[in-house]
Amino acid sequence: MNKIYLVGFIFLLFSCEKDDNYTPVIPNAEERTYAGGNTTIFSSGSFAFENPAANLSANNLDTHLAGDAQFEQAFVTAPATVNSGLGAQFNHTSCVGCHPKDGRASFPSNINGFTGFFLRASIPGQNPHGGPNPIPGFGDQLAQNAVFGKTPEVQFAVTYQNIPVHFSDGTVVILKKPIYSLADSYIPMPSNAMFSPRLAPPVFGLGLLEAIPETDILTKQDIGDFDNDGISGKANYVWDPETQTTKLGRFGWKASAPSVLVQTAGAYNNDMGVTSPLFPIESSYGQLNGELTLNDDPEISQKILDEATFYCRTLAVPAARDLDDVDVVAGYQVFKDLKCTSCHTPRHVTGTFPGIQEISNQTIYPYTDMLLHDMGDELADGRSDFLANGREWKTRPLWGIGLTELVNGHTDFLHDGRAKNIEEAILWHGGEAEKSKNNYTKLSLEKREQLLKFIESI
Repeated sequence: MNKIYLVGFIFLLFSCEKDDNYTPVIPNAEERTYAGGNTTIFSSGSFAFENPAANLSANNLDTHLAGDAQFEQAFVTAPATVNSGLGAQFNHTSCVGCHPKDGRASFPSNINGFTGFFLRASIPGQNPHGGPNPIPGFGDQLAQNAVFGKTPEVQFAVTYQNIPVHFSDGTVVILKKPIYSLADSYIPMPSNAMFSPRLAPPVFGLGLLEAIPETDILTKQDIGDFDNDGISGKANYVWDPETQTTKLGRFGWKASAPSVLVQTAGAYNNDMGVTSPLFPIESSYGQLNGELTLNDDPEISQKILDEATFYCRTLAVPAARDLDDVDVVAGYQVFKDLKCTSCHTPRHVTGTFPGIQEISNQTIYPYTDMLLHDMGDELADGRSDFLANGREWKTRPLWGIGLTELVNGHTDFLHDGRAKNIEEAILWHGGEAEKSKNNYTKLSLEKREQLLKFIESI
């Protein structure tokens, strides 16, 4: 009997010794490398965001390339024979102007130029479908540019408030909180108007996000925080003008668009003033200085809209990188320990998507739960958008974020680009993420750098 105990004791010592020499790894690292499933492209250069899905059929590749051409088109003033219909008021002249290289717009040096920045706007109340209540004479998106002979709706202005953040090791980071105002408007702006700044996000991988089954998204919803973890994700339900029904919101900074089609058509209409069969009324309709009755609508066909939509749905996701790097592996553990995965859900499996087999049934790693979360006072815009209140934002996907500087030449993050790097983006987190943010400031410099390296790898 004593010999049996001795053998067991020796085995226990051997097991402990083996554990001490164990090298940590990221689980399912190979699967995670294919962030977009079979759509994944292994490109980490300056064109990493603008590739067709790697698994597209020949016919679908042709449609994708046709959509690519539409995404690049710049619109001009009517009655031009090609790409007519810009404005009368607008933010930019093309899709790619707001989404350079299919990536993220930078915060502009000239806030009133042709940029990927704009302000959503509304007054208290709701429209007939439960969405934001447009401002009479302005609509629900403000335009700082206009075609010849017309006046821009407004001119934007911004000032900054310094907010110091103190780390436990003595490090101090100064965040700059932007405060937006209007330098001018073509008619008086209502005193109760509410504004929400927006910066155009990347467009790759959108079809995969649209293909995530609604039931899978709703399993993460916990509006009342019944599990007492401090996280209470909420789905947004929005009006779908295509089906004339209320649907789960998936796209936009507050998940206010139900599909890539609606998001694309809305961008044509609001950002460029270009009408389509889905939005046949001018975005400047009802404005004193807008286009009221040109009788030239729609300005793009359903075919063009469908091609541009298909393009956004079938852009490849860049592969994750360096998941076997020792610091990346350590950063993965910090990511988990800080409970970042409570909102930035790593893994999803898409369902069957009608008409696009290539994005169907794919295992993907976007790092988002597609839900709304209270992000605290400092990020609050005070403006509701369907079920999203003035403190709530949709969890942004993190895939490809580490390639932003290489592709787009900047690291301006969050809904208005106020964060000038990934660390600042973390420090702006509040509300449901307040505890995770505070714990980040208590980490050693080594742990912080490892976390950032992991995020940049995915």
